[in-house]
Amino acid sequence: MELSNILLPEAVRVIGQATSKKRLFQQLGEIVSSVHGIDAGNAAKALQDRENLGPTGVGHGVALPHARIAGLQSVVGTFLRIEKPLNFDAVDRQPVDLVFTLFAPLDSGVEHLKALALVSRTMRDSAICAKLRANTDPATLHTLLTDTQASQAA
Repeated sequence: MELSNILLPEAVRVIGQATSKKRLFQQLGEIVSSVHGIDAGNAAKALQDRENLGPTGVGHGVALPHARIAGLQSVVGTFLRIEKPLNFDAVDRQPVDLVFTLFAPLDSGVEHLKALALVSRTMRDSAICAKLRANTDPATLHTLLTDTQASQAA
């Protein structure tokens, strides 16, 4: 499994701000809808339902929201860099500015967990996060995320 298979270039965005976690989930739903044809409302609701189980803000300005969605054939992702960090109820109580979201089929099981582990490993790398924060071009952000994994594997 590679990030380049999960994260398409058009699913990477930079936004100025999100006014709330709920609004962020709506924006993520809109992105996954435009890129993968998933219903935006269902995607946003699934993210909120998962978040209600426990916060997905993992610390150091990073959030990894994820949800299972009916109708998906494979795990897909979105990535947002938020210019004005959002209070996300993260475990370290720090605002979030890097959001990597995963959507998985309802019956994905192991694939969902593998994808989540891959994204988590990538986003725990402080050098990668620093580079992501230093760039505002979505194509550059996509390259940083997908090429970093390829260079780590080499």
